[in-house]
Amino acid sequence: MPPVTAQEGILRRQSARESAARTYARALPIVPVRARGMTIEGADGRRYLDCLSGAGTLALGHNHPVVLEAIRNVLDSGAPLHVLDLATPVKDAFTTELFQTLPRALADRARIQFCGPAGTDAVEAALKLVRAATGRDGMLAFTGAYHGMTAGALAVSGGAPDVRVARLPYPQDYRCPFGIGGARGAELSARWTENLLDDAKSGVRTPAGMILEPVQGEGGVFAAPDDWLRRMREITATRGIPLIADEVQTGVGRTGAFWAVEHSGIVPDVMVLSKAIGGSLPLAVVVYRDDLDVWPPGAHAGTFRGNQLAMAAGAATLSFVRENGLAERAATLGARMLDQLRSLAADHPCIGEVRGRGLMIGVELVNPEGESSGVEAGGAPGRTRDGGRSGTGSAPGSVMSPATTAVTGRGEPPQDPAAAGPTDTASDPLGAFLEHLPAPARPRPPAPELAATVQRECLSRGLIVELGGRHSSVVRLLPPLTITDEQAAAVLDRLADALATAARTHHG
Repeated sequence: MPPVTAQEGILRRQSARESAARTYARALPIVPVRARGMTIEGADGRRYLDCLSGAGTLALGHNHPVVLEAIRNVLDSGAPLHVLDLATPVKDAFTTELFQTLPRALADRARIQFCGPAGTDAVEAALKLVRAATGRDGMLAFTGAYHGMTAGALAVSGGAPDVRVARLPYPQDYRCPFGIGGARGAELSARWTENLLDDAKSGVRTPAGMILEPVQGEGGVFAAPDDWLRRMREITATRGIPLIADEVQTGVGRTGAFWAVEHSGIVPDVMVLSKAIGGSLPLAVVVYRDDLDVWPPGAHAGTFRGNQLAMAAGAATLSFVRENGLAERAATLGARMLDQLRSLAADHPCIGEVRGRGLMIGVELVNPEGESSGVEAGGAPGRTRDGGRSGTGSAPGSVMSPATTAVTGRGEPPQDPAAAGPTDTASDPLGAFLEHLPAPARPRPPAPELAATVQRECLSRGLIVELGGRHSSVVRLLPPLTITDEQAAAVLDRLADALATAARTHHG
């Protein structure tokens, strides 16, 4: 038997000692020992291009010089590393830099709460904040969302049942919950939301807040249309509902604007920030409008709220991204990569859709030989996330059935508008709107096994990618904002080669 290498030994001990909940380690059996920029070197000497970037945490890649310098300066200064929530020069500098990047209408009235060092704790803080400020308890959240792994965050992510959370359809094209997509699908999503809030018999009371991701990352890389985001802002503002923007993964230039809400020009009442704001170290905050600041002292506390190294690294990262126009660079390079991936899709029927914004990119893989199915948003025939059966518009657990009931007042699923009869526009204006829509698209079923094979083939070619979406059928690219043109070309070449090999394996 050949001797066990150092890497093999470490991986075996990890498997024997760590919990069954470990995730990334299962799909990426490597042992990183050195890293710089976009490159990781494993214990076996192999080098990889990292398009995971700590799930979007590494805006500047690994061990960027400005980040290392900021950390060394704190260490060399003799400053305390653990100070709870006491004021320090490092904390003051971070807060000043952060406020300089925020949408001006929010920054001028902002308050900040430093949370436990994970985004999920900041989400919990945001939920507690709007409930305390409004005296209300319910929340509006969206299908396909991901806000974290603690109880409240899971509830608004759809991962745990909670009667206080009303679930809304998130607009998308390929698997539109209404079978329409585009601006009209987004319009129906907005009308559904308005109807739910304004219908006294909907069963949904005015909530404490609405939480949304400007781009759903873990949910499959769905970028919210700008017009739809403006509608959500209008809907919430006119009804006195605080709007929470979860920018944990979308922030710090990732989507081609410093904050993703800037694409639409909206100003949320609350922003949840983590990941890249810590410059690769753990840091999470909630920034919110000053009139919501009704908390008594200690209403949301935590031991590790004063991470001086993370604040120094974060301030250096925010400043570098802002001063070097990396958000604009992400917009330009991301658009080019999306165009090239869409060209690739023309030759690969297993690519259902290429989508994203900036350097937040997703490639949904499908079974090109499977039956097309008008399933719920992001779903496929089989079990839905809440346990119901999907595959038809009126199936239990489907987004389409309750959405249709709420919008049209009818219990049946949407019909092909071409098959519908004339509509009485006076008594049913929304029916008239639907009458002129094209026949709903029929996307192919998702292909999670193919996606997993693509991920393995990418790894064998020295490329680290992540999978996402409800069925883990979306290959996700989250490269650092410092990615070069040459590295971007290498990423696309390796992905294309991995996809071709995986497709041949799966479809002969």
